[in-house]
Amino acid sequence: MRKWIFVLLVLSACRKSGTDSSSSEATHVTDDTNQSSFYLLNEGNMGLNQTSLDYFNGAKGDYNLNIYGEINPSIVKELGDVGNDMKVYGNKLYAVINGSDRVEVMDKHTAKHLGEISVRSCRYISFYNGKAYVSSYAAASGSTDGSGFVAEADTSTFEVLRTVTVGRQPEEMAVTGSKLYVANSGGYTSSNYDRTLSVIDLSSFTVTQTIDVAINLQHVKADGYGNLYVTSRGNYDDIPSKLFIVSTTKDAVTDSLSLAISNLAIQGDSAYIISVQWSNITGANTIGYGIVNVKTKSIVSNGFIQNQAITTPYGIAVDPVTRDILITDVKDYLLPGTLYCFDKTGAKKWSVTTGNIPSVITYIQ
Repeated sequence: MRKWIFVLLVLSACRKSGTDSSSSEATHVTDDTNQSSFYLLNEGNMGLNQTSLDYFNGAKGDYNLNIYGEINPSIVKELGDVGNDMKVYGNKLYAVINGSDRVEVMDKHTAKHLGEISVRSCRYISFYNGKAYVSSYAAASGSTDGSGFVAEADTSTFEVLRTVTVGRQPEEMAVTGSKLYVANSGGYTSSNYDRTLSVIDLSSFTVTQTIDVAINLQHVKADGYGNLYVTSRGNYDDIPSKLFIVSTTKDAVTDSLSLAISNLAIQGDSAYIISVQWSNITGANTIGYGIVNVKTKSIVSNGFIQNQAITTPYGIAVDPVTRDILITDVKDYLLPGTLYCFDKTGAKKWSVTTGNIPSVITYIQ
């Protein structure tokens, strides 16, 4: 078995902190040591327990594949089946493993297993005031219409404390103030998608409002101006994907942009967008990239990256320090993917092979 040595880097810049892997398996991808360190969660194919964790060491420019099993050899099935989301909160790294009905909790510096939060059909995770909030596709207790729920868990004990019923097949969430906004998709019933955003008061943990947005919602990201950017996937036919802007002071849709969005990342005043829109009519994907200025709510670029090598863009993240743009390519969803790094002008800096279906990138700060 290969040996990995992990030490905590004691550095003046928090963006360089994290796992330091001294392994012959590490791939040196760049001599630029100004980039921030990050983890990448590979989703893996459903039913195969293929979820894996990669790590990029910004201090060395090294990329390390599939580190979890080496660090945690006693975890029999490693991370599990279908990694769907990942975030850092405090000194812990949380990976939502949808097909394994659990949230894996690790030390953010070493990726050492600390525990898990058990939530059926878990999808996304958010945090507020020492609590983790996990959306679930599973039917809420007492539900007769297939409504999902959000679970509240203690980040110290990993115990689920409360649950609240939301819409059908809830997806991503965002916290603004003391409110949690949940995007409901209704993805199990394409003839009757959900179209709402549930608003949860985190003190009482009750749904205080339901905002009508559009069908088949997925992503929801908060900007620095009290607005949420909510994506609708449409119906893949005659109703196109679209971006909606929701005011958290009015709790209402205030604007929309005719952009087909499969994923986005907000950094500063810019929302970086990737678009992979499937059409049942043409039987093909239309791929694009764009930037929206969240202050002016206007499109400022319709093609910040021109890279024909990317087959199927999937995950996106922006370095909080350098503004480098990371985009994952899942290719045909069967073979190992590729991670691409572009500078803020869209010029390619480097690329590296990842695990299967590279999905979520989380920076260590």
